[in-house]
Amino acid sequence: MTRLRIAILISGRGSNMEAILDAARSDDYPANPVLVLSNRPNAKGLETASNAGLAAIAIDHKPYGKDREAFERAMHTVLTDHDVEMIVLAGFMRILTPWFVSQWTGRMINIHPSLLPKYPGLNTHQRAIDAGDREAGCSAHWVTEGVDEGAVIAQARVPVLADDTAETLSERVLGEEHQLYPRAVALAAREILSKKKPLSV
Repeated sequence: MTRLRIAILISGRGSNMEAILDAARSDDYPANPVLVLSNRPNAKGLETASNAGLAAIAIDHKPYGKDREAFERAMHTVLTDHDVEMIVLAGFMRILTPWFVSQWTGRMINIHPSLLPKYPGLNTHQRAIDAGDREAGCSAHWVTEGVDEGAVIAQARVPVLADDTAETLSERVLGEEHQLYPRAVALAAREILSKKKPLSV
């Protein structure tokens, strides 16, 4: 079967990345991870990716200072050099510029720890607790210029318990992310594959 070439972008340990790599070992999974890219050279997930036989590359954002687009152009070069067809953001802790998003519109997804459109941005778990929500969760969504504003692909829900802290709620939501995100990657990959023009004979 045709499998879409994906890059996974991380900034840390890459636990969602690991869940996707595990899923991709199945022959019928429609996405083929070919690259793991990080903005932090010491990201633990790079070692995990390298041990799994993937290209694992770090582009440190710090030397670029406030020039976010210059950093992203360096990333874009690496992505195109590896013939990447879709980007999967998995704990990539950078807000992307309109330029980069425009290069990958309809080909980039993210996982966010809230039930979007509730609580875009940071501190999602504490915000859910403070609001008295009875449930929280996570959302996989297409990336657009607005932070966490893209169309939702799939969601998973967990109850908010009476004694929950942001930390305990985060742990339970993360467990759901590991189940949800590989499924969402597959859904997104199949959608992109369905739109690809066949090669002319």
